[in-house]
Amino acid sequence: MLLTIDVGNTQTVLGLLDGEEVVGHWRLTTNPEQTEDELRISLHTMLDVDGFAWESITGVAVSSVVPALTHMFREVGSSVTSAPVVIVGPGTRTGMPILIDNPREVGADRIANAVAARSRYGTPVVVVDFGTSTNFDVVSVDGEYLGGVISPGLHISTNALISGTAALRRVEYVPPRSPIGKGTVEAIQSGALYGHAGLVDGIMERVAAELGGDVTRVATGGLASTIVPHCSSVSTIDEFLTLEGLRRIYELNTI
Repeated sequence: MLLTIDVGNTQTVLGLLDGEEVVGHWRLTTNPEQTEDELRISLHTMLDVDGFAWESITGVAVSSVVPALTHMFREVGSSVTSAPVVIVGPGTRTGMPILIDNPREVGADRIANAVAARSRYGTPVVVVDFGTSTNFDVVSVDGEYLGGVISPGLHISTNALISGTAALRRVEYVPPRSPIGKGTVEAIQSGALYGHAGLVDGIMERVAAELGGDVTRVATGGLASTIVPHCSSVSTIDEFLTLEGLRRIYELNTI
C-alpha cells in the first residue's frame, strides 16, 4: 500500500491507498519542532490503532510546504520501506506542463491537486483548496497548469479580526439565523462564512471568465465542507483530491 503525506502549514494529512482506494485517512497537527523519532512514533501509533501493519507500506509519496519537515518525512519514509520515497518538487515528473514564470515557486500540494483534478474531472478545471490559505489552481483546456490565486484562509482571516480587536471573540463556523446578525456572535459568523463564500465566488467567476467556456470547479481541503454549502460557484467536494494526485505522481516516478 502507498502512504501519501501532504504536509501543510497547519495540518498534515495522511492517506493509505490500496490501489486507487483510500483505506486509511488521518489529520495531524503540523509541528516543525518535532524530532524524527517523535514523527516515527506518531506514524507507528496511528497505523497500529487502525489495524494497519507498518510492513504493509510499499511506497511513500510526500508533498510539503514546510521545508523543515520535508527532509524529515523523507528519512522516516525511507525507514518504512525499501521502495522509492517520492518527494514532489522541482525535477519530479508530473505529466503536466507548468506555465508560470517560475515553476519552482508552486507548492507541491497545488501541483498534486491539479494533476488529480485533470485526471478525474477533465479540463479546463479550477481547484479551490481550503486550508491555511485558500488556494485556487487553474488547469487549461490543454491540461496545462496556468497558475492560480492565493488568499488568506478562513482561520487566518478570523484570527486576524479577533486578535486585532478588544471586544470580539472566537465563534463556531456555523450559519447564523440570518445574514443580518442579531448579535456580535452572529455578526462574526455571517462575516466569516458568507464573506469567505463571497470571496470564493468572486474569484472563481473571474477565473472562469478568463478561461472561457464551461469550466469544472472542484473544492478540497479541511474547510471545504464548511464553506462550499454557502457558495454558488462550486458544489463538488473531493476530500481526497491531493492524496489522489500524490498517488498519480508517485506512479509516474516509479513505474
